[in-house]
Amino acid sequence: MITIDQISIIAVCGAGTMGAGIAQVAATAGYKTVLYDLQAPVLEKAQQQISGQLESAVKKERLTAAEKEAILQRITFTQKIEDCQASVIIEAIIEKPAVKTALFSQLAELNGQETIFATNTSSLSISLIAHGIQHPERVAGMHFFNPAPLMKLVEIVSGNETDPAVAALLYTLSQRMGKTPVMVKDTPGFIVNRVARHYYLEAMQVAADGVADYKTIDRLLESAGFRMGPFALMDLIGNDVNLAVTRSLYEAYNGAPRFAPSPLQIAKVEEGALGKKSGKGFYNYL
Repeated sequence: MITIDQISIIAVCGAGTMGAGIAQVAATAGYKTVLYDLQAPVLEKAQQQISGQLESAVKKERLTAAEKEAILQRITFTQKIEDCQASVIIEAIIEKPAVKTALFSQLAELNGQETIFATNTSSLSISLIAHGIQHPERVAGMHFFNPAPLMKLVEIVSGNETDPAVAALLYTLSQRMGKTPVMVKDTPGFIVNRVARHYYLEAMQVAADGVADYKTIDRLLESAGFRMGPFALMDLIGNDVNLAVTRSLYEAYNGAPRFAPSPLQIAKVEEGALGKKSGKGFYNYL
């Protein structure tokens, strides 16, 4: 198995908000980074997102202009999966186990058996994703939180077949990226999403009951120490993504009432009010 000092290239598959953020984190930590997506518009948006966030850091004097350019130079944006040859590959694509497994199987054909596959899934089974992949012991979860460049926590999740050395390497890699990693068992929702469901679901129930509006609830929870209120955070994550995670936990815990999806969020998704990415969610961004 490779060692932490042998990691030279990190590939990130999926250039949405999370994938772009993870690529920025990797490049900022000094790693050559490949950001892959099939869709050119998604890659263009990712490039704008990364550049904009780095420029904001320059204005706040957290980076110099030269450091910003060096970070951007370390990132390769590509639509060719053949470019995803790296020591560590992190996928941040759609939350469907079969799709993630298919991607890793395809990447296994392009890479040696020492390449480590990390999934950024927020709630899906690592063991299920790894099943059928060549050398499943090299598959683990590496769950970043949105926005990835700012949030410190990373959950390192071991599946049934994950080599402990692989989990340990990803733990150290997270630290070198400036993150605070925690080791987690492969259970539905891991730690954070299992607990955080109620941050979202109870807030939506309070709003649905007419106790307070979205903005008031957000302000109250932010004043209590949360970095973002639940409605602002759901809009940032994407209401479709957030709802999908809730549904997956609801199913995984055999329909436990505490994980029941909120009709309020279901309605938002059905009307296309997905949050910032659609210009409208619980708040308007147009």
